[in-house]
Order: sequence, then C-alpha cells, then structure tokens
Amino acid sequence: MKQIEVQIMGQNYMLGCPENSETRLMEAVDTVDSAMCKIRDAGKVKARDRIAVLAALNLAYKLLEPATAQSDAPPKMADQAAQATDAASQASQAQLEALLQRLDTALASQTGTH
Repeated sequence: MKQIEVQIMGQNYMLGCPENSETRLMEAVDTVDSAMCKIRDAGKVKARDRIAVLAALNLAYKLLEPATAQSDAPPKMADQAAQATDAASQASQAQLEALLQRLDTALASQTGTH
C-alpha cells in the first residue's frame, strides 16, 4: 500500500492508499477538507475532532439521502432502486468506515505531536 501525504483543514496527514486509487483518495480528501473547512468557517465549532465528526455525519447523511428520494417511484421500480441502493449503501458504508478509520488513525498520530 502506498503512503500519501495529504492536507485536511491545514494539517498534514499520511494516509495509506491502494495502488491506482490516488485520484479517488484525493477526491475524498478534497470532499472532507471542504466539509470540515465549511464547518470551521461557520465559527460555531472550534475543536478539530468535533469538526471532523460533524463533517463525517454530514457526508454520511448526503450518501444516504438518495435512498429516501426513491420512495416516490412506482412499486417495481422502487424495489429495483431499493436493491441497488442497498448494495451501493453497503459499499459506501464500507468505504466510509475505512475512511473514518484512516482519519481516526491520522488524528490519533497527530494528537501526540501537539
């Protein structure tokens, strides 16, 4: 696994990245960075770990949001959409858990350096 240095909300992190997944990881980093900076810039939350949790919750909510939008579809189409959404949701959940684990590891390693 390749190690990539990234920056999220002004802080550097070393993340493990599977081969040929650098672009996808960088898109994820940009998404997380944007979400965290938006929360920080709103000025209500100052602690980095709280910002990270709020950003993770917002991103998870957005991932799950399309599943509820399918409920107005005709029954057969809704069943097919629900099956596809369930499969995509499971894959997304696994990806989100892996990303959160990497973020937790990076935050934990950075906490000792303050």
